Amino acid sequence: MHRLVIPSATLVRRHDYTNDLFVVWLQPQLPLTFTAGQYITIGVNGVERPYSIVSAPYEPLIELFIELVPSDRGGVLTPVLHRLGVGDSVSMRTKAKGRFTINTTVHHHVMVATVTGIAPCISMIRQTAHERAGAPGAIDHRFYVLHGASFADEFVYDRELQRLSDEHKSLIQYVPSVSRPSAARNAQWQGTVGRVNEILDDQLACWSPPKDDTMIYLCGHPGMIEDAERRLAPRGWTITREQYWAPHARRARSKT
Repeated sequence: MHRLVIPSATLVRRHDYTNDLFVVWLQPQLPLTFTAGQYITIGVNGVERPYSIVSAPYEPLIELFIELVPSDRGGVLTPVLHRLGVGDSVSMRTKAKGRFTINTTVHHHVMVATVTGIAPCISMIRQTAHERAGAPGAIDHRFYVLHGASFADEFVYDRELQRLSDEHKSLIQYVPSVSRPSAARNAQWQGTVGRVNEILDDQLACWSPPKDDTMIYLCGHPGMIEDAERRLAPRGWTITREQYWAPHARRARSKT
């Protein structure tokens, strides 16, 4: 009986943004084909977990945005990943999966995420921007991004999103919001405050995307997703979701 050998990937770059949030860039042993918004399963010593891919399909490396879940809080893989450095290897499945991808039948995409839940949204936005640059006459898609975190230093991709928003207002409008504005870590924050699910109605009113030509993407904390759905579904919004760290949920994704 032959043992299944899972190809590996080499960690070629990493950046730590906080004590528990870090980004890694992996070079797969074998080429990986995926659709923006999908996830890939990686592992160390036989322990595997799926992670949303941040990078767009046209990029050569696989970029992952990871939150450390300590062992005493049930973390199994992330404590191991957190100790890895450049040159170390992880296993990587050869096929990306997931249906949390851009709906090309509509033109307006409202993306609501908490912390690492922004990962698949970044992938979809990067890919769309890349395709638009290569074909100016391509179908016009607009993104409205509402990203929530407890602290401002947890946004990580805010500079990229703000730059795209400044340079391509017809492509993306970006609003980051902190839920703990009185915390010392947010002393310099002067932007939007509040939990994203609680301020989403106001943002939708501000953006005014057409309901019959809009998909709302919810990604991240299960509490945020459940509350946002409760508010939106009765009013006829079309919703798709990608829920993190809730093992009982059918489409849940682990971050342990």
